[in-house]
Amino acid sequence: MAVPTELIDGVRAAHERLHARARLIDDGVARSPSRLPGWTVGHVVTHLARNADSVVRRLHGAAAGAPVPQYPGGVVSRNQEIETGAGRPAVELVADLLDADEAVDRLIAGLPATVWERSVPGANGKDVPTDRVVYSRWREVEVHHVDLGLGYEPFQWPPALVELMLPGLLADLPERTDPAALAAWALDRAPAPPLRAWD
Repeated sequence: MAVPTELIDGVRAAHERLHARARLIDDGVARSPSRLPGWTVGHVVTHLARNADSVVRRLHGAAAGAPVPQYPGGVVSRNQEIETGAGRPAVELVADLLDADEAVDRLIAGLPATVWERSVPGANGKDVPTDRVVYSRWREVEVHHVDLGLGYEPFQWPPALVELMLPGLLADLPERTDPAALAAWALDRAPAPPLRAWD
């Protein structure tokens, strides 16, 4: 497996775009609703920081040949960390995010090529190729950057990321709605059907 240079560069650039916006977050913005139901901007920033930690944790595990789960304690622990961290002052939220992202960037730039031949536990516990963790981080940053509701929109997503994301999203659509309604929409015979929330 070659070093996934495009993915690494994509993550680094996504972090830079996110940080330019995150540095403008003050306490009022941090407490305001995000585009995710029930989550403030502080929740989204905290989630992004803890997700960055999970990338570092799993890639360190892969480098050491000792796989570790994405979130110790599973989803319950993950949700607890987000809830606990969301109410911090904006300066702490932003500093935490920047530090966590810097750790990701530093690690993925310096991993030996052999690590990219290994696998790590995915979000669902099943093993995924190591480069999938980097792709997932890129996607996570870009999607949640939009969810902050601070002016970054899907049309600004890098075309290379959209090209990577779209096939999987389209393949999952029949599982998220009525297939006949989906087919009718694709044939321009009906409006787009409602979708089950994306996992």
